[in-house]
Amino acid sequence: MTKQELRKEIRAAKKAVPFLEKCRRSEGIMQQVERLEAFQHAHTVLLYWSMEDEVQTHNFVNRWYQTKCLLLPCVDGDDLRLRQYTGPECLKAGEQFGIGEPTGPEYTDLARVEIIIVPGVAFDRNGNRMGRGRGFYDRLLKSTPNAYKVGVAFDFQMVENVPVEPFDVPMNKVITEYV
Repeated sequence: MTKQELRKEIRAAKKAVPFLEKCRRSEGIMQQVERLEAFQHAHTVLLYWSMEDEVQTHNFVNRWYQTKCLLLPCVDGDDLRLRQYTGPECLKAGEQFGIGEPTGPEYTDLARVEIIIVPGVAFDRNGNRMGRGRGFYDRLLKSTPNAYKVGVAFDFQMVENVPVEPFDVPMNKVITEYV
């Protein structure tokens, strides 16, 4: 299956699940993230402010931002810039996708990022990830080689094999409702 075909198939599967069900499933996924030793010991965590079709992170971000340094990506052209989340009042709608983005100073000490929670369109059991096709996370993940990388997805986003390219960065772990 090509990346384009796989994206289309997953998009249809996401649309079939009501938003409130995605929220319920997301809580279980994010609870598994909280139990990871890598998360428990981390001080600096990179994650994402979720879009409606992704594993929902809003509750998780608001639960942890006062005890950990939580970084969220901000789209800047073809790249992601990181900024610390300091509470709901720090968010503004991003220019390209309307996703909530922190407004504070850019965080540039990528060597300090200990764990990254990554969304994706599809994952496989080998930790391979397929994104939306713009390469935002692939470029960012290459700049954080020492961080523990955790993909989060709904069970229907797990596939037998994700088509991979030489520039793709695999996850150390993928978490779904059942894994």
